[in-house]
Amino acid sequence: MIRKVDVVMLTKNSEHLLSKCLESIYRNVPVNRLVVVDAFSTDRTTAILDEFSKQYGNVKIITDKGSRGEARQRGIQEVETDWFMFVDSDVILCEDWFKKASRHVRKDVGAIWGVDIPGDIESKFMIKVLQWMETRVFNIRGGTHDILIRYDAVKDIRIPAELHTLEDAYIKEWITSKKYRVIVSYESHCRHYKTMGNLLSRENRADTMSELKNMKLVRERLIYAGIFALMWLLQEAKSRGGKGRLT
Repeated sequence: MIRKVDVVMLTKNSEHLLSKCLESIYRNVPVNRLVVVDAFSTDRTTAILDEFSKQYGNVKIITDKGSRGEARQRGIQEVETDWFMFVDSDVILCEDWFKKASRHVRKDVGAIWGVDIPGDIESKFMIKVLQWMETRVFNIRGGTHDILIRYDAVKDIRIPAELHTLEDAYIKEWITSKKYRVIVSYESHCRHYKTMGNLLSRENRADTMSELKNMKLVRERLIYAGIFALMWLLQEAKSRGGKGRLT
């Protein structure tokens, strides 16, 4: 039985959703320590973290200007618990996230990933389809939005410092190379709230360019984009039709 876990989070100018993200973590995860690797934020990120540190007394902030690979490596080195989590600063965990994820813990399981859902999607049908697509993408390139990891599976990992993108793929491959299974949990999901700034960021553009080298992943991304566009059009048409009937 897992009693408490360290939670590792990478941040940089994350004030837009950070408070709600942290509230969802402390509400749904038995946090031993919150280890934050911050890339010298210039907004209210550190002030928000200080507020939570005063409230819970278990927040450790590390500043690091390196790549995402270096930041995740630094976070792993700080872990003190048998299992730990990576949680992105722009997600909100579902109710009972940890309780639901823990049901998948077995001796041969090295990680449990909670499927991420675009934050503004409400249609249950759309959510099911997008979860299916996100899982297909995760099975190819991994993901660290909300993932519970067995420390022994990564205690000797050395993430290449040059990996500013696809470091999550490297972590997933490392875990499976140790003969551990990586489980996808639909129950312990998160809502992922990407801003336009996130989508247009240097990191996101670099991710996209890196993924172009993997044609299988490109195919999945194109299918995902096509399904998402179709569903958005149907949702807009339904919304407009509803407005028309009210006039």
